[in-house]
Amino acid sequence: MSDHFFATHFGTYRVDQTPEGPRLSGWQADPQPSGFGLSYLELARHRCRVAQPMVRRGWLEGNARSIRGADTFVPVAWDTATQFVADEIDRIAGNYGNRSIFAGSYGWASAGRFHHAQSQIKRMLNLAGGFTASRHSYSYGTASAFLPHVFGPEYAGTNACAPSWDQIVDHTDCLVAFGMRLTNAQCDPGGVGRHTVEQWLGRALDRGMRLIVVSPDAADRPEHPNAEHLAIRPNTDTALLLACAHAFIRNGEIDQRQIRQLTTGFDRLAAYVKGDADDVAKTPEWAARITGARPSQIERFIAALRVPTSLLNLGWSLQRASAGEQPYWMAIALAAMRGQIGRPGGGFAFGLGSVNSVGQPVRRLKAPGLDQGHNPVSDFIPVAAIADLLANPGGTLEYNGQTLSLPDIRLVYWAGGNPFHHHQDLNRLRHAWQRPETIIVHEPVWTATAQHADIVLPSTLPFERNDIAVSSHNRTIVFNRATHAPYADARDDHQICTMIADHLGVADKFAEQRNTEDWLAYLYAGYREKFPELPDYRTFRQKGIHTLDDELEAPRSTTLLAEFAEAPEAHPLSTPSGRIELFSETIASFAYGDCPPHASWVAPKEWLGGELAQTYPLHLLSPQPANRLHSQLDAVGASQRDKVAAREAAVFCTEDAIMRGIREGDTVKLFNARGACLVGATLSETLMPGVVILPTGAWYTPEDPTDFASLELAGNPNAVTQDRRASRLSQGSAAHSCLVEAVRHE
Repeated sequence: MSDHFFATHFGTYRVDQTPEGPRLSGWQADPQPSGFGLSYLELARHRCRVAQPMVRRGWLEGNARSIRGADTFVPVAWDTATQFVADEIDRIAGNYGNRSIFAGSYGWASAGRFHHAQSQIKRMLNLAGGFTASRHSYSYGTASAFLPHVFGPEYAGTNACAPSWDQIVDHTDCLVAFGMRLTNAQCDPGGVGRHTVEQWLGRALDRGMRLIVVSPDAADRPEHPNAEHLAIRPNTDTALLLACAHAFIRNGEIDQRQIRQLTTGFDRLAAYVKGDADDVAKTPEWAARITGARPSQIERFIAALRVPTSLLNLGWSLQRASAGEQPYWMAIALAAMRGQIGRPGGGFAFGLGSVNSVGQPVRRLKAPGLDQGHNPVSDFIPVAAIADLLANPGGTLEYNGQTLSLPDIRLVYWAGGNPFHHHQDLNRLRHAWQRPETIIVHEPVWTATAQHADIVLPSTLPFERNDIAVSSHNRTIVFNRATHAPYADARDDHQICTMIADHLGVADKFAEQRNTEDWLAYLYAGYREKFPELPDYRTFRQKGIHTLDDELEAPRSTTLLAEFAEAPEAHPLSTPSGRIELFSETIASFAYGDCPPHASWVAPKEWLGGELAQTYPLHLLSPQPANRLHSQLDAVGASQRDKVAAREAAVFCTEDAIMRGIREGDTVKLFNARGACLVGATLSETLMPGVVILPTGAWYTPEDPTDFASLELAGNPNAVTQDRRASRLSQGSAAHSCLVEAVRHE
């Protein structure tokens, strides 16, 4: 009898057959299975499922006054729905060109390599003449655009800038973690075999490593004698790092060899740090006024870095803010100043703990996925600029030294993502979302994105289809055998795209005469070609799972920038200077006031030290939730159990709550000039005053769908976050730069 496994973005589970039906349990090889994934199968017959193809009544009847999100839907047959889609693709491409089609699909729909919604629709649309695309991600968009200027394009990826965990265990004396929430490590863009981040960190702490967690919330500090906490205001991490640099320059504690041989532009950065450039020395006293920490706390923090091997780890959350490039740039500069570049377990890291895969010492199971083909359309936008694209046809967008022309988008085709979760300032997005002539989505459930579409094609969930689940930053490959038949009339994305491709006359090129089983065997053969030790496909399919190596006993570690640090002339970086660019002539040439050419303190418009804080005195942080993945599984399991007053729970400092008459369990309205949402109040003794934490992912629910300024009822923070982005350089999300006020709501 074959084993049965189910791999997801938040873990790999065994499928046990019970009298009540299939049930998930943690995979025995996973030391810390994610509990919220155990509820996944509750979606199999949930009332939120989309049962059959649906078309918005106003679109069907040609009623231009009807409002997306406030209309009813009409059921239609599959052949009718897919013919509608094909006809719209043909009509828009014929009348306006393929650049007027925007396919901004996101990649979190499934850990499976074949039933990857984004790959399926892009493959189909490329065969139909192409589309305007999106680049980067909401999670790491600022860093992906910025880091190539400092290190070269090969350092743009989410896993490109971190030492291996085994090196941290063996060598790191002090790890400083900015914005590291270990619950984020439950998930990963690919599949997750074993959750080991907390295991690795615990080994390092037990060996004697010191951990300093820099965060507004002391609850982010692990319970360990060697772990401590430093509270600073959100968005002020760059100021703290600049104060460290000032102390080391003042005391002559600079590694001159690394600065001279590995970097360029240090003299200009140093002039700024010392105040020669602006008459403001970046001293601990200066940083204290910005960060809210005491000068003595900052001096103690600086002293902690005077160890042989120090590592500055910055979570992805830091670059999802106004001027989000700056803390990353300053951490790089500080690592070079201290001689930590290329040192095992030292230097800098971006994303340890942000997802499970960063820093894992693995042989990467990387092989080609489903070939998406070539997109004949060259137009693109950074993904966080969707509302700009829709609202400003024919306009321009400054991005990374380019001026992008914004096409006149008439058709939006979305699959495998939920912009009404990911995007900021949802009232602005809702307004811009009305402009395209047609919006098509593949959705298994009635998300707000589905409710704001014209044609909704019901797609299967991952446990309703066979697939191969694997991540290039993991060592476990899983055969996902379907546990359930498809819900109602739902079909998988490949079936849907094949039907549309048939109407478009490109079905043979799209499917290549292969059925799903043929495709799975074909893709697996690609992995086996690179990893001959993998079992044959039949054995793998029956066994259900295979792991290449044991993570803790046979790590394959890498030292970030080791060859370059050892011999920079022989191994130059792919930057204009061949070195780490602490001052970038390229960025200077862009003349972006919101992204200076070296690391700098750039005060956000929305932060606790700014003028706007007089009106909106609470800084809202919207991290990833601990009880679901993004908005997935919000309707079931732990996410539902953790609601407060039937809404998403927001964490308030007790002092702030008392000032506003807010008690535990109250319904509270968070608001600013952009909008308002209702949340359930929880009170905290560990959160610094002036900060509120509201995780993302509650299903966007406007009280009045016809009102683009409506109160949001479920607790979605993007009802109030700003759609101004990190900078013109990256156009990345700045969700964590957001001020609000709170009042008790009757």
